[in-house]
Amino acid sequence: MSAIDTCLRHNRGFADGFADGDLAAPPVSALAVVTCMDARLDPAAVLGLAPGDAHVIRNAGGVVTDDVLRSLAISQSMLGTREVMLVQHTRCGLLEFDDHEIEAAIRERTGAAPHFPIQTFSDLEQSVRDGVAELAASPVLAHRDAVRGFVYEVETGRLREVG
Repeated sequence: MSAIDTCLRHNRGFADGFADGDLAAPPVSALAVVTCMDARLDPAAVLGLAPGDAHVIRNAGGVVTDDVLRSLAISQSMLGTREVMLVQHTRCGLLEFDDHEIEAAIRERTGAAPHFPIQTFSDLEQSVRDGVAELAASPVLAHRDAVRGFVYEVETGRLREVG
């Protein structure tokens, strides 16, 4: 059975007991979380979030991209979020490679060069600080005063704030 088929089987069981159909789109905590897509990081478990609590935006590295800004601008302007948590993590793949390595691997496997920036980083805490600064300076975000950055430690499960 494929991974997708397994997910579909689980979904049937999930839907049988589903009780959240009346949740509103605006998150009740007015929180948006930007984080990495890494499978070791479960934002709901790490942050104690339930369905309807927060918007969670994930990408490779949890870096601030144009699409992150797009999503946050919609989240804030249309759905009432006011606070942003940026969460990156230890042992991230974007710490282990550089842009050229990833671009070359994509070209080798697909024959196409990526048309988007890869955005690897070598200093985790500085990457978090840079992301927070970019969010706090973005003119498309209505609420820039409550943007905070964190590192999730995959080794311990702890979250630590980056000043």
